[in-house]
Parts: sequence; structure tokens; C-alpha cells
Amino acid sequence: MRSQRQLRVGEEIRHALATLFMRDEVPWPVGFAAPTVTVTEVQVSPDLKNASVFVMPLGGEKLNETVRILNDRAGYFRHEVSQNVRLRYTPKLNFKADNSFTYAQRIDEILHAPEVAKDLEDKNREESDD
Repeated sequence: MRSQRQLRVGEEIRHALATLFMRDEVPWPVGFAAPTVTVTEVQVSPDLKNASVFVMPLGGEKLNETVRILNDRAGYFRHEVSQNVRLRYTPKLNFKADNSFTYAQRIDEILHAPEVAKDLEDKNREESDD
């Protein structure tokens, strides 16, 4: 379980990074068609020295390539975070693909599968008969 401090620092870092992406101040490599990137969550370690930054490009396009490029430029982002968030030590940033959208979509597919829908209808019928 994360402490209040970890949550607060993570949210401050998320906000600072989101601002960079929103202003399009990211040094993308030449020839790379930069997608719109969303920073969904930042998880900070208990000692506040490492942070996992979960990102998702719009539509999930170029996900792995985008994460690789962001990790290559992690020093730039760390410097920008240090300029915008007051911390004694700026955490080392590790960008990761956010798979929660895929996970949620898979759960939705399962819930709408015919076998599950049939079970839910049977259960509702039994409850209404009582």
C-alpha cells in the first residue's frame, strides 16, 4: 500500500509530465510521427528515488516504440520534473506501457460473451421468482 506522500508526489510528477506532453515540448527523434501521449499514472517507490510512469499513446498506436523513445529521453523528463516539482531528490523515471485499457476491454468482452450473458439472465430469473 502506498503512503499519502508517495501518492501526492506521484500525482505532482504526473501533472508535470502531462503538461510537457500537452505543450508538445518533447524532444521526439527526427522523422518520428509523435502521437498524443497520456500519462495515466505515476507510481513512486517508498524512498521516492524511483518512479514508474505509465503512458498510453492515443489509440494505442506505436505503444512499444513510444515507450522506448521516452525511456531513451528519461534524463530530459527528469530534468523538467526537477524544474517544476519541489523535491529534495528527483526520482529516476522509468516509462512503461499502461495495459489497464486492454485489461478493461478484455473484462468487458468476457462480461458480454453469450455464455456469461446467459448465466446472468438465468440468475436474474431465479431472483425474480423468489
